[in-house]
Amino acid sequence: MKPAFSVVIFTTVAGAAQGLVATLALAALAGLPLSPGFLGSSLLVAIVMLLVGLGASFGHLGRPERAWRAAMMWRTSWLSREVIVLPAFIALVALWWWALRQGHAVPWLPLAAVLLAALLWYCTAMIYACLRFIQEWAQPLTPVNFALIGLSSGLVLASALAAFAGEQALLAVSGPAALVLTLAAGVTRLLSLRRNAALVPRSTLQTATGIRAPKLAQKSMGMSAGAFNTREFFHGVSRAALRQVKWGFLLLGFAVPALLLLWAIATHSSTGFALALAAQAPGLIAERWFFFAQARHPQNLYYQVVS
Repeated sequence: MKPAFSVVIFTTVAGAAQGLVATLALAALAGLPLSPGFLGSSLLVAIVMLLVGLGASFGHLGRPERAWRAAMMWRTSWLSREVIVLPAFIALVALWWWALRQGHAVPWLPLAAVLLAALLWYCTAMIYACLRFIQEWAQPLTPVNFALIGLSSGLVLASALAAFAGEQALLAVSGPAALVLTLAAGVTRLLSLRRNAALVPRSTLQTATGIRAPKLAQKSMGMSAGAFNTREFFHGVSRAALRQVKWGFLLLGFAVPALLLLWAIATHSSTGFALALAAQAPGLIAERWFFFAQARHPQNLYYQVVS
């Protein structure tokens, strides 16, 4: 598939914001002493990230002014459910921030934030996991990876914020948790890559065309110029470039941040947490690009494979 940069940014940035909110909410539910100023400013960071993600998602629409119609199919469409849950999550986080500003303690807000964050991860992941004809996405590890990567990036962000704000109580928990979740996310992503590498395509030139000849070769795309089918269902980069992106996101998204987190925890270094965040951000953007680019749409049997 051809990765839409708007969707790459949306899923990466919004996922990290969900992880940040979930981290703060779990810390509040656990009774960790968080200063109201730090909690409020961190929630504001999450709100800005969610709004950036929401704005990026509009970039993928042909008619953005009709975006509200996407919610109408909520009974059957995971996309419609995501369209409903995302604004609800943003509104809930904003309500929590406003309650803090007003000095009100609302105990149910952190719990609701955790539940809505989990629901949003699931809705977003199921948009892709429910597409059975794209074998790379149609697997249980897809929602697992979305949630673990979001939690990992959110915990790394929360740890960096806590380190520079002097929130040692939160950092003592979020730092090790970020390391564990980053490693867990890396392991599950490796498992999905291993599974996808062993996939055998269900469609062939014979099944796609209905021609049962044992020796069948495509000589032309079937059209004299590019079209939607030749642009949107293939990324257009070489296999060597794909391999470079894969190793790049495995290193920057998981391995390097894990090493930096280990160093930061051992030395109590604020710089280590900041470097882990700086390394992980481009790594996870590359990971999400690869997630889309690796998917092989069956229609490419008609338009992309040319002998």
